Amino acid sequence: MTTQQQTAEQKTIAQATAERGAQHLANLETDGLTGQALSQAALEWAATEFGAKLGLLSSMGDEALVHLASEAVPGLDVLFLDTGYHFAETLGTRDAYAATRPINLINVLPLQTVAEQDAEYGEKLHNRDPGQCCQLRKVEPMNRALEDYDAWVTGMRRVDAPTRANIGIIEYDDKRDKVKINPLAMWSDEDLQAYIEANSVLLNTLRESGYESIGCEPCTRPTAPGEDPRAGRWAGTNKTECGLHT
Repeated sequence: MTTQQQTAEQKTIAQATAERGAQHLANLETDGLTGQALSQAALEWAATEFGAKLGLLSSMGDEALVHLASEAVPGLDVLFLDTGYHFAETLGTRDAYAATRPINLINVLPLQTVAEQDAEYGEKLHNRDPGQCCQLRKVEPMNRALEDYDAWVTGMRRVDAPTRANIGIIEYDDKRDKVKINPLAMWSDEDLQAYIEANSVLLNTLRESGYESIGCEPCTRPTAPGEDPRAGRWAGTNKTECGLHT
């Protein structure tokens, strides 16, 4: 048996599928497919490959993704992590998308309510240990929800943060042994804004108040003009990711 054959056998089904999907998109790019059309092709490939085993994770701060996915894959499961700390505007955006777009909105809850967490860990854990709070209210619920899926869709873009600069459109999530699809990975801020305007995408109204990146209310602030869009997340700490993607 050759080394190449041994390596292929050692790959999981998810890893091999991710590589095949990435190659499929690379071939489409070579043929001249770019931008929104390439993003839609990624979603369509995933829907064909995984069917009901495909889910989209959304915080309703990635509205263009939910809109695009609902166009490409009507009826797609959209998993909303209801941390108990969301802005009222974010919950309103969730409800509006559930009512107006062809998606199957699934509310994912942590194991504990905020009150139960406060009783066990003390109040305002997000101030004292934001990493643990994210683990309890985001990462664990998402991992539990994703057990029902073979692949998941995210709104990550390479321009979001240095930690995301090298993400692929279709890649292997080795932490969970699943295929991960980032349809907007290559979109610039200008691409995103153009899609929003061209399709009259419903936006979280917090954007009108300067919220460029929207997370939980206690850990999110508006950003100033010219400031990094994610500067409003966990401001004053060295935390840059909640843990869902790392």
